[in-house]
Amino acid sequence: MTLVTGFVMPALPGGAVLPVVRAPHPVLATPGADVDPTDPAVIQLAADLLATQAVSPGCVGLAAQQVGVAWRVFSLDVSGHPKTRICHGALVLCNAVVESASRKERGREGCMSVPDFTGDVARARRLTVRGQLPVTGEWVTIETDAFEAVAFQHEIDHTDGMIFLDRVAGPHAVHPRRTYL
Repeated sequence: MTLVTGFVMPALPGGAVLPVVRAPHPVLATPGADVDPTDPAVIQLAADLLATQAVSPGCVGLAAQQVGVAWRVFSLDVSGHPKTRICHGALVLCNAVVESASRKERGREGCMSVPDFTGDVARARRLTVRGQLPVTGEWVTIETDAFEAVAFQHEIDHTDGMIFLDRVAGPHAVHPRRTYL
């Protein structure tokens, strides 16, 4: 296993922009199947997730479930987000799990699959995640904190068949999404 503080993602093929499904679509509540990260279909999905994320303003992560596929694969890129402290750049992880988590705090989250609402969710602010890279299948362990840690947890939840609304403390913690001009 490799402890990663910064790395280069393996080269991926060109990706297609895919439509994003919205709640209450049943795939969003479907736990993902473990995948072989060297499978050409998984590699193509990895590229598609990054391509879809890149054209989606404000999107910092996208899970396979959000494009209609119940697999344990997600993309993440918090580059340029004002709340980012640690940033590992654009990446895709397969079969990711949280190894350790600490410093839980509540914060506001939104999601492309729940476009009309945000919610207050308690998440760890210090995190260690283990997952496999597409193409090579190499297992990596990533340590992160703050906003990137929250984003990792949000995407891993998607691969477990959960959305952020499953983690809010109650209806008082759900808010209409604000639109800024």
